[in-house]
Amino acid sequence: MTQVIGVIGLGTMGAGIVEVCLAAGHDVIAFDGFPAARETGLARVAKGFARRVEKGTMAQADADAALARLTGAEALAGLKDADLVIEAVAELPDVKHALFHELGELMQPDAILATNTSAISVTGIAEASGRPDRVVGLHFFNPAPVMKLVEVVRTQLVDPQVYADAIEFAEGLDKEAVPCPDTPGFLVNRVLVPMLNDAVRTLAETGADPVDLDRALKAGAGWPMGPLALIDLIGVDVQMHAAQAIAEGLGDDHYAPHPLLAEMVAEGRLGRKSGVGFHTYDAR
Repeated sequence: MTQVIGVIGLGTMGAGIVEVCLAAGHDVIAFDGFPAARETGLARVAKGFARRVEKGTMAQADADAALARLTGAEALAGLKDADLVIEAVAELPDVKHALFHELGELMQPDAILATNTSAISVTGIAEASGRPDRVVGLHFFNPAPVMKLVEVVRTQLVDPQVYADAIEFAEGLDKEAVPCPDTPGFLVNRVLVPMLNDAVRTLAETGADPVDLDRALKAGAGWPMGPLALIDLIGVDVQMHAAQAIAEGLGDDHYAPHPLLAEMVAEGRLGRKSGVGFHTYDAR
């Protein structure tokens, strides 16, 4: 059944979620509080469908029909009648809590509110909304149009039918919908983020070349992508915030981000999205 999906935040992840929802046949209303980011995000969605046509995985007519179901909202109020809203804003608890408080007052009573957070407590976000029984986690992985997994995060406060509907929605996107408890890092990042942090620590302590460290993990451990290149893809800032959230959630400094990540963020070396991280990328 076609639903109206609202997506808030049109960075790389948010734009990818928009593309996935459109491809599944849903109508999408997309919003970003920064007009330039909104325009860039909508252009990224169009480019994603152009790429599908070029690869022969979608007919031009179907791509055109999908994009015709996309509306760019200029204010958050434009999403007020959506059936389900997915936020993909900055991984900062205060930002997400403020947004969900506003959504709790704005949205229709039967709307489902979903957060794409990778590590922040979904329970805390749900409580900030004032309607915690309607809030779930829908954690997509980057790039959302390619990666099959969506972690569907369940709090102790969510209505069982809302959670079942969220599972059904994620499966309808042709994703592997994996139920997850609301625990720091959920499932994948609880394992992956500390591993990536150890890669950064190894780099800092050994002085190895990032290219060599990535080559070693690909050739020696069968990683399809080296850990430092993966951090660049995820975003150095995202890795830092995720590690910090897990460390705080578990009360264990072992999970805390390596200081090198904070240095890189301060210098604007965020990975692919800034053109330079552990590696350098073509700015085009």
